[in-house]
Parts: sequence; structure tokens; C-alpha cells
Amino acid sequence: MNSITFSRRNFVAGALGVGALLATSACGGSAGGNSASQITWSTWGTPEEGQRFKTFNTAFKADNPSINATLQMVPSYSDYHSKLLTQLTSGTAPDVFYVGDDYLGKFVSAGVLMDLTPVVSGPDAKVTLADFNEALFGAGKTDKGIFALPNDCNPDVFWFDKKALAAAGITENPAELAAAGNWTIETFLAMCAKLAANGMTGAIFWNYWSTHWSWVTANGGEVFDSAGKFVLPQDPKSVAAIASLADAFANKSFTVADTLPDGSGADSLFVSHKAGFYVQGRYGIATAEQSGNKDDYDIAPWPTVSGKPGSSGVAASYLVINAKTKAPKTASTFVGEFLSSKGQTLRLADGGNAVPSVKGADSVVLGGNYPAHAKSFLDMTHTGFEDFSKEASVPGLSSDVSKAMLSMYQGKASAGDTIAAVSTLIEKAV
Repeated sequence: MNSITFSRRNFVAGALGVGALLATSACGGSAGGNSASQITWSTWGTPEEGQRFKTFNTAFKADNPSINATLQMVPSYSDYHSKLLTQLTSGTAPDVFYVGDDYLGKFVSAGVLMDLTPVVSGPDAKVTLADFNEALFGAGKTDKGIFALPNDCNPDVFWFDKKALAAAGITENPAELAAAGNWTIETFLAMCAKLAANGMTGAIFWNYWSTHWSWVTANGGEVFDSAGKFVLPQDPKSVAAIASLADAFANKSFTVADTLPDGSGADSLFVSHKAGFYVQGRYGIATAEQSGNKDDYDIAPWPTVSGKPGSSGVAASYLVINAKTKAPKTASTFVGEFLSSKGQTLRLADGGNAVPSVKGADSVVLGGNYPAHAKSFLDMTHTGFEDFSKEASVPGLSSDVSKAMLSMYQGKASAGDTIAAVSTLIEKAV
């Protein structure tokens, strides 16, 4: 599982750790690197991902023989951030490290990260601002600088099962409808209703920020305004979107993946042709392969009111530099090459389960010619958005919002009560 997927499943508050970080960020200490030519860098992930990172390290060493980059790998997402917070307070944190999107805002506000503007500017930059969709910077970019850059990402696409759709009497292809500008909310909901009427699940969603807010924007609504104010409750389109979301879960057209029982989880439903749509990232390729015939599956973007392409959620994790590194130039070289199209191609090609966060690495997504409409991954990355910085800046807030939304998804709270509850959570936190 790629590190990006943890953004949809794990929401670790870490409030005490971040509080300690804020209290001690001005204290002295030294980062992991011992000289200008030696750095340490850290991330979380599976052993399989660790092999990819080691492959990058080897290639980086070949291109930069005078630099030693040592990888510190932590298997667990929550353990990783707990360890990192301890290292930052004691002054022993790595020079370069990953940060999850649900922690990023507080790290930035604590002042423990180096401004990465020099990494993406100048004639020798391996990657530039223009290579990224700026909406993916999330809480990493402020009026004081750019303190984090997305290392790769996963747009939430609509994986669909052609066999399940056919069994429900649906003859239209969502990807083809999208290409023609006719992939509407109305058409999608009608398909889900047909699937439910035939004893199948219409669509499976993970309960996290991308599901709630992508549905709002797909319906023409607004969540936060340009000033960062939570305006959803005052926007009629947004209120109607939340109401329609509640209705779809109530009538069993939609299902929450997080609450499905062991043995009958989202992957199991989808590969057994018992669900029409499954909303997740590029790692869905592995799910489709479990079915024995991955060509039964394809992807489409989020439907919209007009049917024209819109902007939807893109989960990301970030690469940052410790503000106290003793090797800022070396660390900047490493980050530039790690995030470059060459670096991302090396890390994500041949079975990688994420999407490059920069332009120029399209071969990673298109090279395998799967799924048939794989280009949607790229299009949605370039037009999508990360969790809103006001929400992402408060550890645990996204989790609390998702808990409130889950009550609505399970029929325990009305749409109006849920909007009120979420409003209270955001007002208190922000």
C-alpha cells in the first residue's frame, strides 16, 4: 500500500506531541546529518516500498557520489509521526523527512521546517513550482514561504465494474460519458439506484475529507472561501449536496468502506462484482487484479452537475527539510532530485501505486496502458485539491469531521444536524 493511502484511513491527532513541539521548537539541537555531504531522511511504509526507496538511494548515490543519504524507515504511520515529534523536540530529527497531510499544518506553524523556495527556483532547480498543481501544497504553503512539497499523490477516481453495471442493466460507460462531457451527478445517482435495486452496492466511499468535500464541489458548492472561512452552511448548493449525500447512504446506494465487516470488505465486494463503483486512488489497480480479469474495470472522474470535468480531492504526503539541518545545500539537492520527474518515475514506475505530483512523469501512469482511461489520473491530479489548509492545520480536526459525517452516513444524524456539528468543530478548532 502506498504511503498516500494512509491519508484516507488513518487520522492521528497527536495533539500532545505537536503541543510539545510548539513549546520546544526554539530549543537548540542538531539534525541527523553530521557533515555537509551526509544526510539522513525518513519516511513510513511497507517493506515493498522500502525497496523502492533503496533503489532511489542507489541511483541518487550514482549521480551524487560525494553525498551519503541514509534512509530511516518506520513501518507504521502513527508510530512514524510519534517518533518524529520526539526527534524534533530533542534536536535529533532527520535532515529530510515525509509528513502526512494531517500533520503538516502544525509542523509548518511550529517553524521547524526550512523554506523550500530555493529548491524550486533558480537555473539549476531539478523541479520548479510550475511543475506542480499549487492546490496540492495544502497547508505547506503560506505567505512566509513554501515549507513542504507533495512527493507523489493519489487522486480519488471512480473505479467502476463493467460487469456489475451490465448486470444492473446499465449500458452507458462512465468513462466514455466523462470524455463526452456528459458524466453528471444525475446519471451517476441513477446508476447507483439501479445497482441497489439489483441487490448490489452502488458506490463505496472511504470516510475522509476527500469524500465529503469532493461531493460538495462536484455539486457546485463551496466549503471554504478564499479567505479560509468555512462557508458551507451558508451556501445553498453545499447544503443541498450534503443532503443528497445523506440520502444516498440512507437508501443504500452508497456504502462506507471503513465500516464493512471483515471478510466482506470493500475490496472483496468489488472483485466479486457486487459493487458498481469504488472510489480510491491508483492503488485500485491492485484491487482490480485480484478479480482475475482486471479488464472488467476502468476509471472515471467525479461526476458533476454539468457533466463537465471538475476539481476533486487528491490525497498527498509531503517531503520537507528540517530547519536545523547542518547540511541545507545537500538536503536541498536530495529533495530536488527526489521530487523531479526523473526521481518520481524511478520510485513509481513498474507497479508503483501512486501518481507523480509533477508534470513530465506521465509514463509512470500511461506506460502500462491500464486502466483504459488512465489519463484521468493525470488530469485529476493537475486540477484537483488537497485537504483545505484551515482544516489540515489542526491535528485531529479532519478525523473529528469524519466522525461527525460517519454518523450521518450511518443514518444516526440528519444532514442539517451534521452540518451544524461540523460547523461547531471547525469554529472551535480554527
